[in-house]
Amino acid sequence: MAHLEIVPTSESLWDQLRAAATDAVRDEPRLASLLNAVILSHSDLAAALSFQIARKLGDSELGAMTIREVSLGAFAADPGIVAAAEADLQAVAERDPAIRSLLQPFLYFKGFQALEAWRVAHWLWGQGRETLAFHFQSRISELFQVDIHPAALLGAGIFIDHGTGVVIGETAVVGDEVSMLHGVTLGGTGAERGDRHPKIGRGVLLGAGAKVLGNILVGDYAKVASGSVVLKPVPAGCTVAGVPARLVNCPTEATPARTMDHTLADVVYDFVI
Repeated sequence: MAHLEIVPTSESLWDQLRAAATDAVRDEPRLASLLNAVILSHSDLAAALSFQIARKLGDSELGAMTIREVSLGAFAADPGIVAAAEADLQAVAERDPAIRSLLQPFLYFKGFQALEAWRVAHWLWGQGRETLAFHFQSRISELFQVDIHPAALLGAGIFIDHGTGVVIGETAVVGDEVSMLHGVTLGGTGAERGDRHPKIGRGVLLGAGAKVLGNILVGDYAKVASGSVVLKPVPAGCTVAGVPARLVNCPTEATPARTMDHTLADVVYDFVI
């Protein structure tokens, strides 16, 4: 079966999601209750997303109703959160050949779910509600094995594929349209405080297991190969690979995060970046 084909933009992602849920109810009636509760009973993406975040994160310490109330408050105060979530959902649809409809990321993909729950935690952090933001971070880490500090800065249209083992530190910055796979770490190099984490440019592709460490810049549309350890800045539009990372081709393709092309050049340069 072919991967999801994006429909014309005249049909919103919310309309596509509802249509997919309706089809799924017909095809798998045993999931009708779930699909109605999470998607079909809601009027828009914000309402459905707040329900899904609450359904996942709610526990005996902080109930689902409270988490939904907090999420809806964040969405009302900053509509850009929902706009970013929509861009994230679009990114999954465009870049993941495994999905059959928007139902998979919305209902089941922990990379997408962790990212959207983090967006609420980040809003809480910005409001000075650090303890609740840390509670969200803890639950996200427990549930999805994705650990993103609520103070980090992440753009829109981000695709976290698989999600397991992703760690993003407190002062990290991730630009728009970035794609990353499981096991990516954006971390520090020691116990120093202050601005100590990487800055990832727009449209960067971070391969599985890539480690980018320290307050360094990975330039726009660069590519970090799977398993690489990056300790020095990466020029925009270049590909690095290895331990420690070395330039393997520069320039690389125009939009690596969109094509998800993890292949490397045949010739590796003989110097470390």
